[in-house]
Amino acid sequence: MMEVSKQMKSRREFLKHAAAGAALLGASGAAEKWALAEMLGRKVPPQAATGKSRVVIARDASLHGAGASLDEQHVLNLLEKALAVYSGRDKPAEAWKSIVPASVLAGQVIGLKVNGLGGRGISTHAALAMAVAESLQQAGVRAANILIFERDARSLAACGLSENTNPGRVRCYGSDLSGYEDAPVACGPASVRLTKILTRECAMIINLPILKDHEMAGITFSMKNMYGVVDRPYLLHGNNCNPAVADLNAISEVRAKMPFTIGDAISSVYDGGPGFRPERLWYPNALVLGADPVAVDSTAWQMIECERADVGMPTLEAVGRAPAYIATAADAAHRLGTCEPQRIQLVEV
Repeated sequence: MMEVSKQMKSRREFLKHAAAGAALLGASGAAEKWALAEMLGRKVPPQAATGKSRVVIARDASLHGAGASLDEQHVLNLLEKALAVYSGRDKPAEAWKSIVPASVLAGQVIGLKVNGLGGRGISTHAALAMAVAESLQQAGVRAANILIFERDARSLAACGLSENTNPGRVRCYGSDLSGYEDAPVACGPASVRLTKILTRECAMIINLPILKDHEMAGITFSMKNMYGVVDRPYLLHGNNCNPAVADLNAISEVRAKMPFTIGDAISSVYDGGPGFRPERLWYPNALVLGADPVAVDSTAWQMIECERADVGMPTLEAVGRAPAYIATAADAAHRLGTCEPQRIQLVEV
């Protein structure tokens, strides 16, 4: 496993210099030479034509700020810009075709996994979930084939979402309604049951986590958001969630059905998470996209470290909370992606 100290080295330089170089590659307009349809069932996430895992950070400084309301149209615009840059395709409908398998677009259910654990103020924004749903519909997905979900109604409410089981509209409900599988699955030494939303209702899931610090895991973003698809996530928090995060994401049902992340970094907490800490709140005003959840989480870690440095706080490693599960997810036993900066094509727009 990569040493944490090596992962921490030059994080700010990685974000600046890798973004500058990758932006030139993204500006060429060359489309990706792969489709995420091929990812379902693969052990190693597909990579860009460069041989690197592409991660896009798209920002809009006017999106949201202290005391300001979130502009939903700006969220949709930023999402579609991010999709275009990620896919190399100008039209959102064409971008989605490179992300969602044709068989799913043709009539299967797409789940949108939000995160409402932190409560109001630090949960996936409803505006993002609805923007993704709207953009998918513009790409031809029927509203009835889009399901926004979390663990329960309370968690959805924290995101600003209400339960809706109307089969003619975009649906929104929790695992408390759908239930969990009777048969448990092994997740390291623990046994957990998967939500039927994952196993039976959705052909694929687009991951919509919220970026934040985590008092045990270090950070929580793409991979840890999958704690919301099991019945007893509290069993998976030992040893700072390592290797449980990697073990959970390596379960075949999770690996196969969660091929893409559209991470919510509109607002975030850089310390004191995963709950809402208004004194530690900041506004990256960004979305973070990628097919490689390890590369996405590695980039998210760097974002939090940069903010901590800007406000004069020590690194997560220095306070004993480096997210070691990220390197574990990249190891030979899990092969969920890469956390090596030289193997990540970071595009910041």
